[in-house]
Amino acid sequence: MEHVVPERLGQPPSSTGPGQEIYALAERLFPICRSITGDGVRGTLDILSEQIDLARHEVPTGTRLFDWTVPQEWNIRSASIIGPDGRKIVDFAQSNLHVVNYSIGFKGVLTLDELRPHIHTLPEQPQLIPYRTSYYAPTWGFCMAHDRLADMPDGLYQVEIDAEHRDGSLTYGEYLHRGETEREFLLSAHICHPSLANDNCSGLALLATLARILKTRKTRYSYRFLFAPGTIGALAWLSRNEDRLHLIDHGLVLSCVGDAGPPAYKRSRRGDAAIDRAMAHVLRREAGARLIDFSPYGYDERQYCSPGFNLPVGMFQRSVHGTFPQYHTSADNLDFIRPEHLEDSLRILMHVIDIVENDWTPLNLFPKGEPQLGRRGLYAALGGQKSSGISSMSLLWVLNLADGQHSLLAMAERSGLPFGELAAAARLLSDHGLLAEAAFEHRSR
Repeated sequence: MEHVVPERLGQPPSSTGPGQEIYALAERLFPICRSITGDGVRGTLDILSEQIDLARHEVPTGTRLFDWTVPQEWNIRSASIIGPDGRKIVDFAQSNLHVVNYSIGFKGVLTLDELRPHIHTLPEQPQLIPYRTSYYAPTWGFCMAHDRLADMPDGLYQVEIDAEHRDGSLTYGEYLHRGETEREFLLSAHICHPSLANDNCSGLALLATLARILKTRKTRYSYRFLFAPGTIGALAWLSRNEDRLHLIDHGLVLSCVGDAGPPAYKRSRRGDAAIDRAMAHVLRREAGARLIDFSPYGYDERQYCSPGFNLPVGMFQRSVHGTFPQYHTSADNLDFIRPEHLEDSLRILMHVIDIVENDWTPLNLFPKGEPQLGRRGLYAALGGQKSSGISSMSLLWVLNLADGQHSLLAMAERSGLPFGELAAAARLLSDHGLLAEAAFEHRSR
């Protein structure tokens, strides 16, 4: 059996390695004004398509998606506020956060009192621009630093938002890396946020890089990568793939994976799915890592884990969304994410994939008492624990739990030993004729 082996596992991030490549891709994605529909999404998919062969799907305006309906497509060209002295106070060209995402078009001359209800600020963070949306309640508005608003004098202001809503479509991208089986690992990132580096240029860039790495490898599972607008995009994909959902054995939603916070994992609704256990096993060895129980608030794991689907999908992030001061503000910029943190997130994901790919359920062929390891040369084959990565305890744990009911992941959980060490021990025992593989249905899914 061939297995995926994570590159660079346990090594520090390189200044010229994958972390830099992921960061460079996020840097290209950052300036684009994205939303749940429109040309910003398509432009983003154009860039991601340079990494992998994305299939692009268009879902027409008005399409019913369970209890939702695809809205009109939104595109924006420019927006500004010009003060009484003729100077431009707010300019969409400087930051696409300056306009409430999905604003209707508007043009007029307003007093400051008339304009103020349409301006959003953060008084508690007066130098930052907030990120606001109005997807399903038509209105118009601007976002700006509270300090700038406080300095605006009374008078008349020229206000313009050159944006349009029209019948069009919702767009999402999908890439399938085919493995030896049809069983799938779903990896999903939302593509609807504009210039927010951690949320979610980091997730998009990391997911595309992971797909590019896997496409050169032979894997047991098939890996499906989804780049879709939050909520409505996930629902679009689910509605078009209901007949295939039974094939999904594992799933992860990625967001906020580029900052300095320790890694965090939010469990699936099931709570004890194989992906929940694999992530817990990996993060148990990561300093400061957090394991969070499922809640119906967050990103698209809410849709995948809704009761009508209840898929085994959790969420991987670093700093937890909504808990860091840069969240949904202009401070979530390219200085907030770093190549070394992106590469560390990739390392963790590759470790989890390594577990998923290499997990199997062994059966001890000599279960009555311990097999005699010495006469088979197994102790000598260890060659020292440090050089082989295998300890005598790992051999004994595998032999003892190889009853056809315990996968290697279950053994790692029970013994407290690293999965990789137990996997190496199981291969060694199998090579010496002591183990066979139990039926596939006993593998932890």
